Amino acid sequence: MAFQVIPAIDIQGGKAVRLRQGRQDDSTVFSDSPLEVARRFAADGATRIHVVDLDGAFTGRPVNFDIIRRIANAVEVPVQAGGGVRNYEIAARYLGAGVSRIILGTTIVRNPEEVLRITKAYPGMVAAGIDAKEGFVAIRGWVEVTGVTAVDLARQMEKSGISCFIYTDISRDGMLTGPNFRSIREFAKGLAAPVIASGGVSAMGDLAALKDMEADGVCGVVIGRAIYDGSISLADALKMEKQ
Repeated sequence: MAFQVIPAIDIQGGKAVRLRQGRQDDSTVFSDSPLEVARRFAADGATRIHVVDLDGAFTGRPVNFDIIRRIANAVEVPVQAGGGVRNYEIAARYLGAGVSRIILGTTIVRNPEEVLRITKAYPGMVAAGIDAKEGFVAIRGWVEVTGVTAVDLARQMEKSGISCFIYTDISRDGMLTGPNFRSIREFAKGLAAPVIASGGVSAMGDLAALKDMEADGVCGVVIGRAIYDGSISLADALKMEKQ
């Protein structure tokens, strides 16, 4: 899997927002139209777009499905989507609507049998979003920290047919303080499946450091706030894919 720089769109109340450390009450609205943001990312040359229904993550059911469907059908690049994908029916609905990869989060902790059902029906199209706080998995939109370690959960999910992992260090997400490189490397090295890093990217040097981890299993990076506030130019960041 070639290294990808993946711009993120988090949707809350129908708008493109970014949270700090996953806190629902600490959001910044960057655009009233997530669809236009997606079109801009595609025009800039993005090879994949990451979309999360934040309302869905907190409520456990799709809330912004129609917006995500419109995004998936408006751009010619693959869209991966998550947030509230808790069962087979919801997964099938997204994948049937044009989304190329769905991201499971809470379900991988709460209902591993359902994960297996989804991966068997849609091989290669299911990612696991593992969000960690001090090494332990957080679920339900990050409001609940479990007693399960991130690496242990990922190893279990590999056996269930998960195609890749999206690893987020919650303490760094939206803070522009730089990724937790040590934890990302340790997480990726412990797995056979590829890992996409997420959280804290604030400078081009962060991207270079993550790309240097390709041999350890890091196949990409999700970038959000740094693009929106201008800290990183998406066009420049995408050049990293070809280096």
